[in-house]
Amino acid sequence: MSSSELKGVLIGAGFFAGFQAEAWRRIPSVKIVAVADPLLSKAEQFAAQWQIPKTYADAEAMLHAERPDFVDIVTRPDTHLALTTLAAQHGAHVICQKPMAPTWNECQQMMAACRQAGVRLLIHENWRWQPWYREIKRLLEQDRLGRLFHLGLRVRLGDGRGAEPYAVQPYFRDMPRLLIYETAVHFLDTFRYLAGEIKTLFCATQRINPAICGEDYALIQATFLNGVRGLIDANRIAGPVPSPVAFGTLTAEGERASLRMTPDGDLFITDYGVAEQPHEFSKPDSGYKGDSVYAAQQHYADCLRSGYLCESEGEAYLPTVEAVQACYESAIVQQVIRL
Repeated sequence: MSSSELKGVLIGAGFFAGFQAEAWRRIPSVKIVAVADPLLSKAEQFAAQWQIPKTYADAEAMLHAERPDFVDIVTRPDTHLALTTLAAQHGAHVICQKPMAPTWNECQQMMAACRQAGVRLLIHENWRWQPWYREIKRLLEQDRLGRLFHLGLRVRLGDGRGAEPYAVQPYFRDMPRLLIYETAVHFLDTFRYLAGEIKTLFCATQRINPAICGEDYALIQATFLNGVRGLIDANRIAGPVPSPVAFGTLTAEGERASLRMTPDGDLFITDYGVAEQPHEFSKPDSGYKGDSVYAAQQHYADCLRSGYLCESEGEAYLPTVEAVQACYESAIVQQVIRL
């Protein structure tokens, strides 16, 4: 692809699409020319807010008329296979919001459709682009903590309480798989980013709020190929509303020092035998969660223009999908699952 401006379109004008539209507006190499949503009035309101020139109720009509370089799919997971296939058939690269798709087979079909059409599939996974995680990765690569042996993440979100939980995204209530599929997928991918590929998983889940269909509590134990061990302790009941920017606390323990991340994304380092000290680093105070959507989308645009592989290229993202599936399998059979 040439280094000229990329022409993009959005499919979906819901809650999260606004974060992506705002970020695209700040990337000079990208121009979003249209948005499609089955509710045309919703698309029109969205386009007016983000200064997008054209609106459509039908995604296929938009693709046929606009002939974009890429399609940014910001819809519910059960639509991703059909929309990815449609975009690929029109010769457009695909950026698809996570979760990738409800089943492993659908994920494989998405990959196959893009491969057959000669276009790329990138998964919009912005969590690892939060500046505190980028800084933690830098510190680990510099061996600041010594050999890493433990990662721990404690997540507490309070938006799942009451008779009408998840007010911002109420469709969460009806999802048969919720906490791991929709939320902890972020943390599994971030664990992969920080510590490498996962070897085994053991998971226990529970539904605390009877008003929903899926699970809202999970304990996930992970072992990594390099010997690191990890624990994700998450629920959407016990936390504050609104949730702090980082959704929880993280600890990383190495042979020489440990690191602590606060719910506000601040970092502290303890050299063993010495008092804990704050670790200063640069982090934006605007945009979505440390401006991670902007950082991720800048990366996607750069990769599409240069041809370089993306951190969340479809093929590279499949181990995260596999980890999610393994968590649910483990919870059912109550056994460790080897990936």
